[in-house]
Amino acid sequence: MVAVDRGRYTTLVEPERPKGSAQKRRQPQRRLVVAMKARELGRKGIVVGDRVALVGDVSGEPDTLARVVRVEPRTSMLRRSADDTDDTDGIERPVVANADQLVIVTALADPPPRPRMIDRILVAAFDAEIDALLCLTKSDLAQADDLVALYEPLGVSHVTVHKGGSLDELREHLQGRISVLVGHSGVGKSTLVNVLVPDANRAVSQVNAVTGRGRHTSTSAVALELPEGGWIIDTPGVRSFGLAHVSVETVLAGFPDLVEGTVDCPKGCTHLGDGCALDAWVAAGHADRVRLESLRRLLSSRDGSPDDS
Repeated sequence: MVAVDRGRYTTLVEPERPKGSAQKRRQPQRRLVVAMKARELGRKGIVVGDRVALVGDVSGEPDTLARVVRVEPRTSMLRRSADDTDDTDGIERPVVANADQLVIVTALADPPPRPRMIDRILVAAFDAEIDALLCLTKSDLAQADDLVALYEPLGVSHVTVHKGGSLDELREHLQGRISVLVGHSGVGKSTLVNVLVPDANRAVSQVNAVTGRGRHTSTSAVALELPEGGWIIDTPGVRSFGLAHVSVETVLAGFPDLVEGTVDCPKGCTHLGDGCALDAWVAAGHADRVRLESLRRLLSSRDGSPDDS
């Protein structure tokens, strides 16, 4: 599934390889097929990145419409909660399926970085069990050292880029992978996409000089194939990332050096305040204090307001 828009699903169909003579073995062309969801799927959601089965007219010709009749098992699902919307219902909102890397795009200036937002997206990566990469844009405007140091204890890889600069290092991280790009508006995400995939034509915006925020230019997620191999999934700019669906245990699982130290924690321990056994665990030299501080920062981000401000 490469795009979803108002009940219409754009899928890239990979044709079966024919058998027989060399003439017959010529690789048939892949094609884009627009489909609708079959009624028997009920309320089952379909998102960009899903692998699906189609029936009906799968020719891809104009004005044709196939049907999605099955969604294949997912290897991963990036979610956020709806507690960042007016209905505050805490319902999980799927973002993309089957990605194996989450690229957190954030500017070093104009707008300034928002570590709380980065923390929340990292928690979502832990929940989805996919790798995280920090992509720091506008490195010609500000230094990356302080922000990099903040995430170094978490083992998060990073690349720094700026307008007109080389993207070779970023391409190395993306090659052969399915990467979802997430970041708040105005950080240069769509500009990156347009360089990585020259015919993407993603709309770009300017940052508001008063609010320091960008304007939403991408209105829906779309999967784009990279020329050097792999896929990137561009998502709309976000200003918040709800995490009501993520448990404390899920976040803690991302810190194997600290998990054993929670055995002596009191029942219902949040690992944030007095009485948490992790302080004694670190004091005994079983783990680094910086790692505990990072864990608590992520847990605080999970429990706090979903707004990044």
